[in-house]
Formats: sequence, structure tokens, C-alpha cells
Amino acid sequence: MNVGMKKSLLAIAIVAIIGLGVVCEISPIFTNTTVDEALPNSAVSSKMENKDVMKNQTMMEEKAMMEEKAMMEEKAMMEEKAMMEEKVMMEEKTIQTYEGTFVGTGDGIHDAQGLVRTISLDNGNTVLRLENFKATNGPDLYVYLATDGKASEFVSLGKLKANNGNQNYDIPENTNLEKYNKVLIWCKTFGVLFGNAELSS
Repeated sequence: MNVGMKKSLLAIAIVAIIGLGVVCEISPIFTNTTVDEALPNSAVSSKMENKDVMKNQTMMEEKAMMEEKAMMEEKAMMEEKAMMEEKVMMEEKTIQTYEGTFVGTGDGIHDAQGLVRTISLDNGNTVLRLENFKATNGPDLYVYLATDGKASEFVSLGKLKANNGNQNYDIPENTNLEKYNKVLIWCKTFGVLFGNAELSS
């Protein structure tokens, strides 16, 4: 085998390897995935304490005790109701929610549509929820909270679960949503924006 033929075979092998790599990277563009996660369950369950009824007393004593107990329970229920109402009012004042609408890049290739909003949970955590979401698929897509559309400074919420459907992402504790107020669908491998939404309260 002469030198020229060896060089030709080597060149063909290199082109084949590069071609395989390109196919692997762009293959997600031609496939669609869907996820449909439910709203986070933030309900808090409560336990009622059972009280034993005192025994071995006369009917008059028992009746008086029951009446006193009913009055105490009613008072406790009224106090608990007032506390719950105050708690709800305080939460409504302190909990701030954000929402926005996705906009694609407009280049005819990369796109993202749908709504995004934050949901505050009873345990103090916050979730970012994508609703009626639809995006062009691509390799290595992530969800970022960023300060701008170029991901100059960002907080990663993890890989995009699917390019279609409703999905939830946990926001790290103490994330400043006034600062990181842009939601990006970002291709990490190539540093390309697919779409973004600006969060507003």
C-alpha cells in the first residue's frame, strides 16, 4: 500500500469520526420529548389530639365539665382561627410570586414558547414551573435563572426535563429573583440561547 493510499484512508477515517460526532450532537434536534408534572403539593396536614373523658363522677359534675370543656374548645378554635387568618395575611404580604412568557430567539432554528411562574411552598422552598411549554429540542439543554440573555451570570436549575409539557424545577434557597430575573433555555455545549422569559412580580 503506497503512502498516498494510506493518507486517503486516514482522511476518510477522520471525516467519518467527525461526522459521527456531529450526528450524535444534533440528533436531539430531530426528536421530541414530553413531560407532564403535576403542581407541587404544598398542603400541610394537621393532627387532632384526642382527649380522654373523665370517669367516675356524678352526672351533674360530668355535665358541668362537658360544658366547660365545650367552652374551652370553642375558645381554642376561635383563637386558632384568628392565628391562621393572621398567618395567611402575613404570608400574602411577604410571599412574592413571579411570572413571565417565553420568547424564542427569532432565528428560525432556536425557539421556546409557553408560560413560567414561581410557586412558594409551605416548607419555605420555591419552585419554578414551566406551563404549556414547547421548545425546539437540542443537545445539552439547561434551565438557567440569569441576569441577562447571555448567561453572563446565572443559577442553574438543572437539565431541561423535556422540550414539551409542564415541568417543575427547585429554586436554590436564597436565590434573588429580582437579580436573576431571566429564565433561559440554554444549550450548555455550544453556549446558545433557545429562548428566554423575563420574570415580573
